[in-house]
Amino acid sequence: MARDSKFKILIAERNPLVVAALGDMISRDGRFELVDSVPTGKAFLQAASEADQSFDLAVLGWKLSDMDSGEVLAEMQRRSLHARVVVFSNDHDISILKQCVRLGVQGFCYQFDDPAILFDTLVAVAHGRICIPYVDVSKINDTPLSRLTARERELLSVLADGWTNLQIASRTGISENTVKYHLKNLYDKLDVRNRAMAVALYASEKNRGPSVNA
Repeated sequence: MARDSKFKILIAERNPLVVAALGDMISRDGRFELVDSVPTGKAFLQAASEADQSFDLAVLGWKLSDMDSGEVLAEMQRRSLHARVVVFSNDHDISILKQCVRLGVQGFCYQFDDPAILFDTLVAVAHGRICIPYVDVSKINDTPLSRLTARERELLSVLADGWTNLQIASRTGISENTVKYHLKNLYDKLDVRNRAMAVALYASEKNRGPSVNA
């Protein structure tokens, strides 16, 4: 059935030049109407939590003033907020796309793509479909931690709990030198240089969703 009214769009983007460019393009397209723009994830989450949402779908820049879109999507899941979202990324890092897909984004496109791609994506998402660039879905959960063995994940978990090498050695019945050997292999797999970086990566991956132990 044809839709009589325009799809209302909310932009969440920290760069005023990007907001102005998007607003101009939207104003020239008869299918959409820009209802507001906000620079922060907090403001977007507030708009998404209102019972009478003023928008039909949102365009989220990857980096907002207070958080990135991955954090916004994760917070939406935590709060059980339902809004149609298209991430508009200025970074071609495939891990960003994978993270957004894992977090349930409905649309994803790049700022350097032809504007027609953005509007095709908006139309698809507005009609309840998912529209993202091609990505091998079998590798969506392929993160550094997903490639660890069960023993290596267990070791990383106790590192995150603050265990020292001596505590690990005494509680597992191996020598400290063996612990150091296992830690070196773990750091190499994660492509980090030390314990702090490994723990930070572990915390980051846990916050992204259930894929850590996939």
